[in-house]
Amino acid sequence: MRRLQPWLLAAPFALLPFFPSFITLTTVTVPGVSLLPAPLAWTLLASMVAAAAIALVLLLRRPRNLSPMLAPLLVWFGAALLAALLGFDPKGGLLFIGIFGLGIVWHCGVWAFYADPLSRRAMLWAFLLSGTLAAAAAIGMVVLRVPASQYTIGHGRAIGTFILTGELAGYLIVFIPVAYAVATATRVRGLRALAWTGAAVGAVAFALTFSRTGWVGLAAAAAFYLATTQGARARYALVPFALAAVAVVAFFNVNHNPSENYTRLSIWQASLEIIERFPLTGVGPFDFATAYAQVRLPDGEPTAFHAHSFFLTIFAEMGLVGVVAVVWAWWRFAQILRAAIAAARPAHARLALAVAAGLVGTMVQGLIDTVSVVIFGLWLPTMALALVFARDGLGEDGA
Repeated sequence: MRRLQPWLLAAPFALLPFFPSFITLTTVTVPGVSLLPAPLAWTLLASMVAAAAIALVLLLRRPRNLSPMLAPLLVWFGAALLAALLGFDPKGGLLFIGIFGLGIVWHCGVWAFYADPLSRRAMLWAFLLSGTLAAAAAIGMVVLRVPASQYTIGHGRAIGTFILTGELAGYLIVFIPVAYAVATATRVRGLRALAWTGAAVGAVAFALTFSRTGWVGLAAAAAFYLATTQGARARYALVPFALAAVAVVAFFNVNHNPSENYTRLSIWQASLEIIERFPLTGVGPFDFATAYAQVRLPDGEPTAFHAHSFFLTIFAEMGLVGVVAVVWAWWRFAQILRAAIAAARPAHARLALAVAAGLVGTMVQGLIDTVSVVIFGLWLPTMALALVFARDGLGEDGA
């Protein structure tokens, strides 16, 4: 099992661009095109379960090296389970709650085994190579307009292996800062070339998403990084927001259906109605659509699978219990990361801040969108990556 360790940690990073296909395994109507048929999605999920089981055995043999974030994440997991059991359809959200549990194991694996040189290299190379290929595929699919159904549903925006444009944008909000940080820090030529290529290709794919929430999210990530690393030049942190504002205004309806511009307003109002009726534990994870059908405005959006806001979705689906659990987890992460950065070498701190910038960007995107692949696939391992960057950087060999 120890020989498998690097591969067990690298595989989820490599396969992450295919995680959105897990939505096809639920009863939710997929609002896009999945490139993986259901049998392959089940195979992918089964492989992740097997990898997590082996990783869990390895982790339990090193109980003193468990992540300091384990308790808050388990509380978050427990709050989701409670909301599911008390919700409209207890089985409806169990699949993604289980995937969240796999994410906790993944997070702990990154924390525990990153110091091992082989594991560290495997993770970084897998993440950067996979992200670069995913971004390149998204660009190629837009240029070639294949598959035609995805190009049509997305109004010509980049989607790639993801189900929705916002998912690709959310993934790249994390990927681009990590690629940039590694490119500027590593001493390994091949890794540096891959990281710069990934950052450049990712930037092109990100622009082609025409995701307004994504653009604002990446601007927030860039602003956070500049504000925390540039010292006296931190005033330039406002520049990314200015550029994002210009881009959003200039391309507001480009590759968008104008009739969708105000659909969020009716969905948000219905979300508040759901929260008023189920304030304590919510309606249950992935049960938003069931409750929405009962409270939507007569002229509101016919269907909605989430509240188009991470925070409203958590409140509606998990209630006050879920909100407290999620806020506490993020608060503890901020405390732990801040202490780690304060004690880190300057180069290590910059790496950790770049990862944290991506997380900040996804939180800003989450104000007006709910991106499942970010919540269930990116946040937990990226939290761990920020913490181990602060602790170990890229290692003595520069990865």
